[in-house]
Amino acid sequence: MCGRYRLSRRKQLVEEYFASASGEEDWSPRYNIAPTQPVPVIRQNPKEPVRELSLVRWGLIPSWAKDSTAAAKMINARSETAGTKPAFSDALKSRRCLIPADGFYEWQETRKAKQPYCFEVGEGELFAFAVIWDRWKAASGKTVETCSILTTSPNAVTSAVHDRIPVILDPDGYDLWLDPGMRDVSVASELLKPCDARLMRCYPVSTRINHVANDDEECSRPMELAQIQNRLFL
Repeated sequence: MCGRYRLSRRKQLVEEYFASASGEEDWSPRYNIAPTQPVPVIRQNPKEPVRELSLVRWGLIPSWAKDSTAAAKMINARSETAGTKPAFSDALKSRRCLIPADGFYEWQETRKAKQPYCFEVGEGELFAFAVIWDRWKAASGKTVETCSILTTSPNAVTSAVHDRIPVILDPDGYDLWLDPGMRDVSVASELLKPCDARLMRCYPVSTRINHVANDDEECSRPMELAQIQNRLFL
């Protein structure tokens, strides 16, 4: 799964990289983005070939849901079955988007605790998760847009830490993935492959990442496992 990620670039750099435009939406660099928080996504305008950046809530609420209680459990969707699950199938067909990021975190089970690792593409380059989104209307009449990150089988870099990996799309697939007119689930699913392990790296980070309130550069600073182990016994 993917339960935390990082987007440490400024808004302007993200817009330039993804050739997208935004309105009033804004954010500061983040190092510990967590479920249920508003996150920046990139979508294509259905009426013209323009990419737009906006904020939606992480944790999908299907349009037909009676309430929002399931959102926290729908932060991820398995790419292998998303096309057949009622909560995700329609979104995979016609409501696809990107989440820009430059790192994500996974936890490895150890005998003493869970050790967090940060995963990056290259030297911490920008990349994009494959994401689906939906629009839900609360009883109060308020409309809420939410999203879920698609996951797939691990590659050689991630398999030692976790048995799932978020789908990191190849940039060559952005246009097809974002195209609202492309409604063939089988074609969209072909893009949902594990990222080439040769492009990725990982390293252990401090358990500061475990606490949502911690959101600074220290969360993703590389640490030697010896340093972490020494702290456990202080």
